[in-house]
Amino acid sequence: MTATSTPIERFGTLVKAQRQHKGWSQHQLADVADISRPTVARIEAGSAVSTATLAKVAEALGIEVSAEVNG
Repeated sequence: MTATSTPIERFGTLVKAQRQHKGWSQHQLADVADISRPTVARIEAGSAVSTATLAKVAEALGIEVSAEVNG
């Protein structure tokens, strides 16, 4: 990850790290967050998704979404 990464890319990296720390697959995170597995993959890849989806993932993992990611 470079210093020029975007907030959503940094959030995606955090999501992947927290998911792996919990020992969850993308499917398991998707089930807990009530989203699709491809959406988890998009988030982890740093693609933009809705604020509501970001909030679901953050809640499932017990992390916060910074204002710059939501921006």
